[in-house]
Amino acid sequence: MLELCLKRSKSDMEGEEEKNDVVYSSGDEGGATVMSERVSNLANSIYSEFERMIQKYDQDVVSGLMPLMVSVLEQLDSAYGDNNEQLVELEILSDDNEQLITQYEREKQLRKLAENVSEFTSSL
Repeated sequence: MLELCLKRSKSDMEGEEEKNDVVYSSGDEGGATVMSERVSNLANSIYSEFERMIQKYDQDVVSGLMPLMVSVLEQLDSAYGDNNEQLVELEILSDDNEQLITQYEREKQLRKLAENVSEFTSSL
């Protein structure tokens, strides 16, 4: 579906200075998924450049590039998604690590306290 967004006709763009389109990816599962805002903005910028090239030269100039750009944008969006998932996982692991360190310090203090109590009771 990203390809459809990039291949909109010139009449779709006439009279529109700034259009905030939602760009869709075809997705591996066959369903459409909304692309990230950064990739969507990039796709719209690329589309504008393609339109300029088509108007100046001819549609044949971008016909071979179009499928490549669609593929690159979909892979970029996938990489953004993977990165976001890894950031979430990193945050969860950091929180877990912090909790484990806190628990370790607490147990260390309790063990020291227990040793002190043991020494005190054995000295009586």
